[in-house]
Amino acid sequence: MKTMFKVGLVIALLCAAWQVIMIAAGWLTNPKTFAFFYLVVLIQVLILIWGLRQTAAQKSYGGQVLIGTGASIIAGILLFLYSLLVTTVLFPNLIGEMKAMATQSLEAAGQTKEQITAALALNTPLNQATQGLLGTVITGFLASLVIAIFVRKKR
Repeated sequence: MKTMFKVGLVIALLCAAWQVIMIAAGWLTNPKTFAFFYLVVLIQVLILIWGLRQTAAQKSYGGQVLIGTGASIIAGILLFLYSLLVTTVLFPNLIGEMKAMATQSLEAAGQTKEQITAALALNTPLNQATQGLLGTVITGFLASLVIAIFVRKKR
């Protein structure tokens, strides 16, 4: 249990720090650099490897998958709350800037005004936070399924 909370907290802190770097550098609102945001997946996987190695000797395969998934749920909840804080309090213009970037990208892709409006209607602080929560949990579960195989083989 202690490892699960520690791993979840470290994932949340490092992913939150990466988001701050992305915002401060202006990369989150630049179509050329936005993809760097997805380094959060690599951060999560690396921290899960670190955490599951700590429990490889004591836990079964299923126990390790449970720890990795649980850590990802904890991280996801913390990042959900953090995302709401960032997009509503700390950087209240961020969603508007991201919508402007998305509009330019969608126009360049030949989307109609109606298609663009429909796509951007879903870009709200709550939807952004929910997508982050779901992405963190799903990534954590799938990564844990694979990581637990390899860290158990190496012990």
